[in-house]
Amino acid sequence: MTEAFVRPDVRAFLEMRATNPRPVFSDELMAQIRRMPPEMMASPDLPVGDLAEIRNVAMPGPAGEIALRLFDRRAAREPGPVVVFFHGGGFVVGSIDTHAALAAEIARHLDLPVVSVEYRLAPEHRWPAAPDDAEAAARWIAANGAAFGREFTGLILCGDSAGGTLSCVTSLALRDRPAALPVILQVPMYPKADSSRSYPSTDAFADGYGLEPLDMAYCDSAYAADPTSWRHSPAVADQSGMPPTLVVTASLDPLRDEG
Repeated sequence: MTEAFVRPDVRAFLEMRATNPRPVFSDELMAQIRRMPPEMMASPDLPVGDLAEIRNVAMPGPAGEIALRLFDRRAAREPGPVVVFFHGGGFVVGSIDTHAALAAEIARHLDLPVVSVEYRLAPEHRWPAAPDDAEAAARWIAANGAAFGREFTGLILCGDSAGGTLSCVTSLALRDRPAALPVILQVPMYPKADSSRSYPSTDAFADGYGLEPLDMAYCDSAYAADPTSWRHSPAVADQSGMPPTLVVTASLDPLRDEG
């Protein structure tokens, strides 16, 4: 196989990670992470930056309260669509806080309100807790724009990695049983779209590209999803009637070929 092209800045980032490796994912590490304050889970992203409004909202979920956070570059808007964002993290880590900068950047560049969703994580909450929360959040946001001081007219479902998977799963659920508002677009970014079989990129980028096999194996075990179910492998479902879709993939990602 031809060696993959790696940009110099990306290579420097990967070398920095290699010289400062973090522990392999485990139940013990997850327990430590849960005890850490949000500010200690900072990502290497740029700061959240200035926005006209950042608002925390709580909604009733399938197993308790779900935290939501609105990011908007405008303090007031005419009626329009809302981006519902699901963070990544292998279904075991990540939060509204760790992905705040990304949600804010999406809000700035699209000039749309973004609502980020704090869904339940494994191993404490195994599949299908995450898709249950994601679907419930999308339905609630569709019916409750007033809770954010806005009038929403349609949903744009978006997420990165595990969150990209949840955006696809939620789009399928809302296609089959519509919410109060239509899904007008879905934007899954490097989703884990099909766990029912293996893909070449899984092996090609297994080591040294930031998503290591032991961590992926832990995520799969902790989440304990059915790989043949469309609620974990949305690509296995009939895609008829799905909304317009933009799939973003990353060239050095083990999940690339699934996307």
